[in-house]
Amino acid sequence: MLMLEKGLVQIYTGDGKGKTTAALGLALRAAGQGNKVIIYQFLKPSSLDIGERKALVSFPSIKIETLNIEWDMAKSLHDLKAISEAKSAIHDTLEMLTALAAQRQYDVLLLDEIVYCFSKGLANLEDIKKLIEKRDKHIEIVLTGRGATQELIEIADLVSEIRSVKHPFDKGIAARRGIEF
Repeated sequence: MLMLEKGLVQIYTGDGKGKTTAALGLALRAAGQGNKVIIYQFLKPSSLDIGERKALVSFPSIKIETLNIEWDMAKSLHDLKAISEAKSAIHDTLEMLTALAAQRQYDVLLLDEIVYCFSKGLANLEDIKKLIEKRDKHIEIVLTGRGATQELIEIADLVSEIRSVKHPFDKGIAARRGIEF
């Protein structure tokens, strides 16, 4: 395993397709170099049929987890009970991940959709900062999701904004199994 001399904080944000895809590519690259990776998918419940979860079971150095809540991206932001459950679960999960990061149980922590969670008030900045500050200095942290605020951008070392130029959704083409999920 090649230990990182200094772990950085990366953010993939923007309204374009490919934030999670880019982060998963980084996870594969890290695992290929012998690093242990944990991917935590926020707001993508285990009930969703997502292709990367099926593919990653064959990679022993990559662990993928989800929040133990149901979430509907179209409806849950209008449901006070769902919002309350999400806030609590996200807080608890960030606390658990902070402990893992401090103990260096993984070399790369990928928090998929945590940026979106923060932008919608489901995650708080203090929990995210605490994870970053308390992590072992060798751990790379990758945050994905739409809506990165200036506060998040300032604590990152690398920020990539993925911009939508043209998208099949604009023509009414639905998400396709194996491509978008």
